[in-house]
Amino acid sequence: MVTAVYIPPDANANSAIGHLHDSISRQQRYPDAVHIIAGDFNHVDLKLVLPNLHQHVKCTTREAKTLDKVYTNIKLGFRARPLPHLGQSDHLSLLLIPAYTPLRKTAPTIKKTVKIWPDGASQQLQDCFERTNWDVFEHPDLEVFTDSVLCYIKNCIDTVTVDRHIRVYPNRKPWMNREVQQLLRERNTAFRSGDRVLYSSTRANLKRGIKKAKMDYKRRIEGWLDSNNSREVWKGVQHLTNYRTTPGAAEADSSLVEELNLFFTRFEVENSDTPTRPHPVAHSSLSFTVKEQEVRSILKTVNPRKAAGPDGVSGRVLKDCADQLAGVLTRIFNQSLAQSTVPPCLKSSIIVPLPKKTHITSLNDYRPVALSPVVMKCFEKLVRSHMTSLLPTSLDPHQFAYRAKRSTEDAIVTALHTALSHLEKQGSYVRMLFVDYSSAFNTILPHKLVNKLSELGLPHSTCSWMKSFLSDRSQRVRVGPHTSKALTLSTGSPQGCVLSPLLYTLYTHDCIPAHHSNTTVKFADDTAVVGLISGGDESAYRDEVDQLTMWRRENNLLLNTKRTKEVIIDFRRKKTAVPPLFISGVCVERVADFRFLGVHIEEDLTWGVNTSELLKKAQQRLHFLRVLRKNNISQRLLVSFYRCSIESIITYCVCVWFSRCTVAQRKALQRVINTAQRITGCPLLPLEELHCSRCLKKAQEILKDTSHPGHSLFELLPSGRRFRSIKTRTDRFKESFYPVAITTLNAVKNKP
Repeated sequence: MVTAVYIPPDANANSAIGHLHDSISRQQRYPDAVHIIAGDFNHVDLKLVLPNLHQHVKCTTREAKTLDKVYTNIKLGFRARPLPHLGQSDHLSLLLIPAYTPLRKTAPTIKKTVKIWPDGASQQLQDCFERTNWDVFEHPDLEVFTDSVLCYIKNCIDTVTVDRHIRVYPNRKPWMNREVQQLLRERNTAFRSGDRVLYSSTRANLKRGIKKAKMDYKRRIEGWLDSNNSREVWKGVQHLTNYRTTPGAAEADSSLVEELNLFFTRFEVENSDTPTRPHPVAHSSLSFTVKEQEVRSILKTVNPRKAAGPDGVSGRVLKDCADQLAGVLTRIFNQSLAQSTVPPCLKSSIIVPLPKKTHITSLNDYRPVALSPVVMKCFEKLVRSHMTSLLPTSLDPHQFAYRAKRSTEDAIVTALHTALSHLEKQGSYVRMLFVDYSSAFNTILPHKLVNKLSELGLPHSTCSWMKSFLSDRSQRVRVGPHTSKALTLSTGSPQGCVLSPLLYTLYTHDCIPAHHSNTTVKFADDTAVVGLISGGDESAYRDEVDQLTMWRRENNLLLNTKRTKEVIIDFRRKKTAVPPLFISGVCVERVADFRFLGVHIEEDLTWGVNTSELLKKAQQRLHFLRVLRKNNISQRLLVSFYRCSIESIITYCVCVWFSRCTVAQRKALQRVINTAQRITGCPLLPLEELHCSRCLKKAQEILKDTSHPGHSLFELLPSGRRFRSIKTRTDRFKESFYPVAITTLNAVKNKP
């Protein structure tokens, strides 16, 4: 589809963009078509409202300016070659040359080995385990006991399942079946024969076959939706739209897996410090044991598609045979707790490196994800519940990760409220340091963690068990058919383990500000130091950074100075030069905006960059919604896809930024919702209503959470009917979350 455009030099840019957006949006109801929008755009940039389009003209077309542009929906699909002027025109002519290589010619065929479960395989395993005398496996040596049980389970699984080798072809449609493939071969044969009548007949048959196959696949997806099988629904939607959220697995040879294994173990240090014995506490004598019913309940909640660890026991076996395996696994777990030891077979792991980005340039571009035994994940959940029940609720209120009713939004709101409330004072400014640690989970020192757990009041037996869990862990790297040699680790906690997030939170709970004028906001390993500067005195802030540097050195956390940035928020009329900040002799880069927990925070506290990023992502997702609409997917599924993939993007941390958005930014985001509304044919909530409802919900959650840093800001008036408003001097503070939330709560209370 080709759209010719001419915008006069004196035309209103906003009006022209609006007309173009409406016209092109109507054309994009055919998402599989190639859209070419070409012409003389003068001073208008179409990517402001349609960022998913790609501009292919890189040369000047009139004097030193690029006024003539060509936009398409194919990235790197074309290149423009300048040609001489046509007649008396003062613009160059352009030749658009295709440069796109089809996916089927570039992507290789993937070979996989999958485990097939014949009908009745689960029932056979249940009968087998039911008749098994587990007493014969019991042994005082925990490693022998555990290893023999897991090997027996693995042997039984191999007996009832079949391994099958399959090929996955690139760009193959999900509705493609044997009937369509046969019709396709008949059409191709007729084409080669030169018989026009036969070719016309076979082509018509192919069209009917494809239409029938698409309808059958659509009914399958809608059937999954009716049966609440959300996983299969989302899988079907991904196939239909060719939507991919994460890059595929890495490709490597035998030498690379060894290099990766050594690289992932680069944080291993010699434990020269003698760990101090945990001090006895009031409840240290309490013995922790698990009950068979608890183990059975955990096993029944296992994801059956969970990838098996080195032991080869999949999640499906544990879920289907929970009643038969709960007894023997309870014995293993309790023996492990009694001896404060974790058997080596349960703490071994296989590292699967996942690319962080499309183009790999170094080993650091791989993210190590540990595949540990599913049995151990169940055990970790039980231990985690025990540990959290013993921890104080007021522990580290500025750590917002892995806590109920806390999210990234709470962390950003807390950091910004701290800054905005300080900026209300005359002659003040704020320095925000965003700290980045290198592979934070992999640098935890077990003996230091044990000491901190003891100080928090956890029993000595639990601390000893935790040290055993983190020490002498076997690790191998696997990429495709290649597996590295095993290495032993006693530093860090594997990414992908259930306990790792909690352990890191407890490991860093003592990272607190030393000065009341500073605030340290944490979300897992993302850390922001908010320094409140008054009268130009930065001594407290700089001392805070020095203290943080000393703390992370003592706790073996490695600072990534290249990714550590600083944003200075300064609204003073008479600004003075702010001296740079140095950490370990390296100057910290000062930036105009920083992406903290998915939200771009700018130095002037406006939201132009953040809104543009949200708009770009949402526009890209509209393409997938159009693909689903073209496949005649039901309205219910279209709305579900919109809420999961588009609304979730537009409303991410909406309480933080929406009130300060400009009218133009709000209209641009609302246009996305209006377009989605036309595609789905169903009324959708406008962005302003979504913002109000999210603010109200977040405020009510904070009111119920007495340990939340913002709980004290909600102060009831003596009447008990309204909350005291926060005094504000500037609009930027008045339109921030807490003042807006209190206003929203008061408005709800005043409703009859």
